[in-house]
Amino acid sequence: MHYKLGTQNGAELENTFDAGPIEITLGRNELALNLERCLIGLRLHERHVFMLDPAQAFGHRDERLIQRIPLSEFPPEITPQPQAMIEFQLPNGATLQGVIQAIEPSEVVVDFNHPLADCPVLFEVEILEIN
Repeated sequence: MHYKLGTQNGAELENTFDAGPIEITLGRNELALNLERCLIGLRLHERHVFMLDPAQAFGHRDERLIQRIPLSEFPPEITPQPQAMIEFQLPNGATLQGVIQAIEPSEVVVDFNHPLADCPVLFEVEILEIN
């Protein structure tokens, strides 16, 4: 499939129409659940555009997802930088991404909200093949 993901004001975040298509399997969390739901029932080789409000796309910001992490919990080879994306491995093996908001003397403030939380999203898609 090809897809384009952007904001309502025209900022483009991802676009496979100008590159190669991607292959996904529904139900494997390769796309956000509500984006996957948009794909159900679409016909091959037709472009569809979906305008999703924040609740339908990546949700609303949740202040509980802004965490203070002790600097001592970062591996010595990682030097946290403001606005850097950082990935943490959870005990179950899954990963969680966050954006470093601030670095304090003994803590790093990390925002685990999706970068598009609170944003209306434009999702354009074309299904090329179904296996």
